[in-house]
Amino acid sequence: MKIDDAAARLEALGNRTRLQIYRALVRAGHAGMPVGRLQDKLKIPASTLSHHIKTLVSVGLVSQIRESTTLICHANFDAMRGLVDFLVAECCADEAGCKDAQTAA
Repeated sequence: MKIDDAAARLEALGNRTRLQIYRALVRAGHAGMPVGRLQDKLKIPASTLSHHIKTLVSVGLVSQIRESTTLICHANFDAMRGLVDFLVAECCADEAGCKDAQTAA
């Protein structure tokens, strides 16, 4: 993962509302969650929710699929794992004798 992509994803998750949205979608699992249920669960106005979801979609953390008249949001688990892997990739890299150290690009 490029550092600019990681920074954009971390910036998106740095907002309290977006972090709540993302955590709710992670909890929902692979089935995702309809936007209406997400709005009810988090008590967020529709326009505010739409704005925040758009930001999460733009950085690749969330995807949306329309099923008939329902818009379903899904957490992108591969993107989440990639971000976590990026964050820990250089763990202990400067520690003497660390055999498992890697370098993130």
